[in-house]
Amino acid sequence: QVQLVESGGGVVQAGDSLRLSCAASGRTFSNNALGWFRQAPGKEREFVATISWSGVSKYYADSVNGRFTISRDNTKSTVFLQMNNLKPEDTAVYYCAASIAMLGSGRSNDYNYWGQGTQVTVSS
Repeated sequence: QVQLVESGGGVVQAGDSLRLSCAASGRTFSNNALGWFRQAPGKEREFVATISWSGVSKYYADSVNGRFTISRDNTKSTVFLQMNNLKPEDTAVYYCAASIAMLGSGRSNDYNYWGQGTQVTVSS
């Protein structure tokens, strides 16, 4: 059974940092792009960041560019999201996802495996 399990969420104050992790099991995703999406209450799920199979290519949403960093460790089948200078508008459930392709995209339809999500709450 393929599983993506996120961890590292929590409640922090504006300006703080968090590091999310997502561990894959059941199969290897070393040849697939991985991504992070988020969904705030009452809003649609939105793209946050994606990283190519090799880790060389990375792409961010404008809202997080310069504050968030995506990385991966294929030896541990894990993808990370380092979030710095968090803002209240970053409050959401964060999901990791595995793409059907080697290069990532911002389209959720390009991802066919999803985690259950981890809550991030940023207070002002």
